[in-house]
Amino acid sequence: MSNCWTRLVIVVLLIIAAILSYVDRGNLSVVLPEISAAFHLNDRQLGQLASAFFWSYALFNVVMGWGADRYSPKWLFAWGFFIWTLATLAMGFANGFVMLFCLRLLLGVGESVVYPAISRILLDHFPEEKRGLPNALIAAGTKIGPAISIAIAGPILFRWGWRELFILTGAVSLLWLVPWVVFVPNTHSKKERGLEPDSNVKFGELMTQLPFWGTTIGFFSFGYAVYFLITWLPSYLELDRHFSKEKMLVLGQIPFWVMGGVTVVFGFLGDGLVQRGFSATFSRLTFLVGGLSLCGISLLAVPFTSSDDLCIVWLALACAGLGMFSANAWAITQTLAGEHAAGKWSGVQNAIGNLGGAATSIITGEILQRTHSYNNAFFVAAGILLAGILSYALLVRNVREILWEMAGESFPVSSLKTTASLIGDEGQSSNK
Repeated sequence: MSNCWTRLVIVVLLIIAAILSYVDRGNLSVVLPEISAAFHLNDRQLGQLASAFFWSYALFNVVMGWGADRYSPKWLFAWGFFIWTLATLAMGFANGFVMLFCLRLLLGVGESVVYPAISRILLDHFPEEKRGLPNALIAAGTKIGPAISIAIAGPILFRWGWRELFILTGAVSLLWLVPWVVFVPNTHSKKERGLEPDSNVKFGELMTQLPFWGTTIGFFSFGYAVYFLITWLPSYLELDRHFSKEKMLVLGQIPFWVMGGVTVVFGFLGDGLVQRGFSATFSRLTFLVGGLSLCGISLLAVPFTSSDDLCIVWLALACAGLGMFSANAWAITQTLAGEHAAGKWSGVQNAIGNLGGAATSIITGEILQRTHSYNNAFFVAAGILLAGILSYALLVRNVREILWEMAGESFPVSSLKTTASLIGDEGQSSNK
């Protein structure tokens, strides 16, 4: 295959995989009321069930990040995909809370491959000035995945039931493996990239870099907000806003479709600004901070809105802000990390980011158990977004590849001080 054709095939398959990953992890949120009734679960138990995915997902992102820097991301991705689709299918046969909890843990193990492998693949195939759009298209897939999950859940639920939803989505997803194995070249293992076994950045060295902590804290705040919406929005509309199941299945999709569309638009804009000579710092970081700000303001407005239509508008604006963030966030990480740290950085960042998903599941479940209202849950999400805004604004000052040799052989406080003292200097920054 030609290089252009290879890139197209890879991006299309990764978009589909991203959609399927969010369909499979989002199915639970659509059927929480049905599962609660079937197994007599309270709000605290539902929060624990929703959080199970994120604990294993976060832990294994670190493992997959290490693996993506050493081994072929094609086969790493294929095995992860196989595991998560089987876990989804098996949920249709669950006999209670414990089995569902364990299968959600397994789902997290499989899906932990997604972002570390994608970062490695895109870094291998796309230059920096053309990396924003593929990242944005894949990110858009993750954002419309919940919308598609809600859309397909309705007909399946009404015709068959919640068990069939898991069985059908898991079985159909397995078909994706065929074109992935056949058409994607296996050319980017560590050995084939010409790298020595010890040429990657060590975890200790990675953690001495302030930009790493800036993106990681930012992703925690993003993870908290986006999974707050993915996990609890259907239940919020149905139980707190008293939408019928049919109305929720229609209007509940809108914010996620908006998020997906905005992600593509701002990924295109970010690439366009870089190609016109604007710095990556201006072109991408501005959209990240602006997007988190828009989301936080919109979430604060939702509890004060009495109109159902206006509520959907505010939720759509919140998702638009998250779309602005998603469009350029991974491009920034890939640029900062560079060849030697992309998989590891992405894995740790996504692991901590998804602890935000675990936190939002537990905290929101506890808030509901205590107050029987979502209002405080919206306020908490907005507050955590503020921490993300500050982390990007203060710690990620220059979006340029890290000069890893500046971290030295040992990693105590002196290395952090060196990074901090240079971070504002364009000519001699720790970001080149």
